[in-house]
Amino acid sequence: MSSTTKAVAVCLDEVDAPISRQRIIIEGRVQGVGFRPFVHRLAHALDLTGWVANGPEGVVAEVQGCASAIATFRRDLRAKAPSLARIDHIHHEASSLREDRGFVVRTSLLAGDVRPIDLVDRVTCADCLDDIRDPANRRYRYPFTTCTACGPRFSIVDALPYDRARTAMSGFSMCAACRAEYENPDDRRFHAETQACPDCGPTLAYQEGAGRTLATCDEALEAAAADLRAGQIIALKGLGGFQLLVDARNEDAVARLRARKQRAEKPFALMVQDIDQASKLAMLAPRERDMLAGPAGPIVLVTERDDAPVYPAVAPALPWLGLMLPTTPLHHLLLDAVGVPVVVTSGNLNGEPMAIEIDDARTRLGSIADRFLTHDRPIRRPLDDSVQRLIARRPITLRLGRGLAPLTVSREGAQPTMLALGGQEKTAVAIASQHGIVLGPHIGDLDTLAARAAHEAAVVDIERTQGVSPELVVCDRHPDYASTGLAERIGKPVRRIQHHAAHVFSLMTDNDLASPLLGFAFDGTGYGEDGTIWGGEAILVTEDGWRRVASFRPFALPGGEMAIREPRRTAIALLLDALGEDVVREQQALMPIRSLRASDLAVLKRMIETKLNTPMTSSVGRLFDAAAAIIGIRQITSYSGQAAIELEGRTGRTATSLTGAYPFDVDDNGNHLVVDWRPAIRALVDDVGKERDVGEMATAFQNGIADVMVDIARKIGRARIGLTGGCFQNRYLTECAKDRLEAAGFTVHLHRNVPPNDGGLAVGQIACAAFEHKRETPSCV
Repeated sequence: MSSTTKAVAVCLDEVDAPISRQRIIIEGRVQGVGFRPFVHRLAHALDLTGWVANGPEGVVAEVQGCASAIATFRRDLRAKAPSLARIDHIHHEASSLREDRGFVVRTSLLAGDVRPIDLVDRVTCADCLDDIRDPANRRYRYPFTTCTACGPRFSIVDALPYDRARTAMSGFSMCAACRAEYENPDDRRFHAETQACPDCGPTLAYQEGAGRTLATCDEALEAAAADLRAGQIIALKGLGGFQLLVDARNEDAVARLRARKQRAEKPFALMVQDIDQASKLAMLAPRERDMLAGPAGPIVLVTERDDAPVYPAVAPALPWLGLMLPTTPLHHLLLDAVGVPVVVTSGNLNGEPMAIEIDDARTRLGSIADRFLTHDRPIRRPLDDSVQRLIARRPITLRLGRGLAPLTVSREGAQPTMLALGGQEKTAVAIASQHGIVLGPHIGDLDTLAARAAHEAAVVDIERTQGVSPELVVCDRHPDYASTGLAERIGKPVRRIQHHAAHVFSLMTDNDLASPLLGFAFDGTGYGEDGTIWGGEAILVTEDGWRRVASFRPFALPGGEMAIREPRRTAIALLLDALGEDVVREQQALMPIRSLRASDLAVLKRMIETKLNTPMTSSVGRLFDAAAAIIGIRQITSYSGQAAIELEGRTGRTATSLTGAYPFDVDDNGNHLVVDWRPAIRALVDDVGKERDVGEMATAFQNGIADVMVDIARKIGRARIGLTGGCFQNRYLTECAKDRLEAAGFTVHLHRNVPPNDGGLAVGQIACAAFEHKRETPSCV
């Protein structure tokens, strides 16, 4: 006899058992995941009466019956919850008895205190995939098939609680057959808010750029598949916005996509039919298989197989690929028809947000796409695909988007309520109330007017959906960031947080860590408290506050932003500093010197001497760029971080067995420790002259940085270490540093759910502001 049957039997046997009623609030990921139908079935099986509804704080239920059945009900809420659900807290209290007629699902409760609720767009469940592939099913080949097991759709939410009337599905009236499923407690589509079928749901259309419809419904899908196979570029309206698709095997088609999108070399992601097809392209660890096939359905960076079919135009100069599986029935049906991997990239021009509606897509993507595969279900907000990578045997999120956002980072309350605006690159916004911190989806770089408009829209959206009106706005210290300018315009008190302190507090919040902690914050650029550009920092957080305890020796960036686009400029600055002004004459074979004319070298030398348009930086990211240029890997970049990424890519697959490391010295300048990179540059130049293997030099450079981190940690003498910032997207550097620090006796923490790059900056801004506010506010005695 099952525990449920036993509980009912006990109640039936206990004729005189007292009847009680409890009000139960379940917090966590409990809306849009089939939780109310689950509660309904559980209460019915236990012979309990009452009701269940979505509420501002999660799911609310009142149950009435004997005490043993109610106790079993509360226990089974956790033990038997739907697979997509995540229960954070269950609160219960006694309530007055009522005369119920059975157990019902009520309409949502609108009043009350809104708490962070996880609503993320998950991939299609296996049962729905069976439906669309079964010729006998009424949803055969219907690209908008869904059920409660597929989860909610943040991309279509208008307001909370999550009910059909407050989503973009409100404009689609259910037919009789769908209504019957929606109201049947035994059906998996019971209260599925995205419930639809070919008779009453969204419709597919295949169109020319000018808007003329070429085909609809299944014929539209077949026409799009045929054009993809013929080498055409298709703009597809996906779950969170338009995507650009092209046959990955067709080098001419991929080249046309690159030219039209103005994306010369930045890697593209590949969508493949299934895990078997992915395994033919990449060496998949078991955890990577789980990441690819998991409910979030992210793009996963994986190592390319040596014998894989060659797609040189997809990820130039890199030994890994970004792979993903189909995420919706539409993607599954299209991939089934095409039969080969396809390039999938965001439907935008570089620097702009994704298009989410067809008119905007025609305007902005008309010069890129040959055809448009679209539909009439509105999208409320753009959601790019999430990106993850397995680092140190754990999934690290590099871009928070569809399937993972919005992310409830912490349930610990924040006072005052705060809105954080992130930085300038890879921006996302976060909001904090007494119930915790919620991080919104990836927005992107704020270099264009369109991106800045999207940033402002995201602020309005997160305040509305999370029900928070912030008292304080938090932003970066950089005076010229667009996010800083927005903070000033909002009209509320502003607190500015140092960039790298925010990175460290982001990691601490992500891991629920208290001080003390020594955080290594390595990235490309961040505004320092001394007016220079930081990026190679060791920050110690204690109960008394945070302080910079170590940094890399500052070096020049001749031309500022131009030096970021041309790593050879930074390389020249490092070479002059490490080897003296005769280096240009004595090291003619070095690629940074060979690639520049004598007149250009003279200008650069003069800029460095006079500090004309030449800021100073301690950035490890820029140090990686310069090393890549000296080795000969990359002199001019076409996308952010390209030189450093390609340096990691040249690290041998057996690099962990290489013990060689370039030397970095550590000096004490009286205020903090300073890492002198000059010995490493001299050793690197010596190896270039000896024509040492490029992979070995790249590995020795990264090993040297890992070794100097151990040296700093020993000198500071704190047991707990955190690794944060964009440089720790580098798998080899992160794993090497972690291994060596742990071998030296330290406990090392990496990011878990929050991106280590600037995509997680807003979380750290809130956490640091709350930390500083707490220290500034006298405690009551």
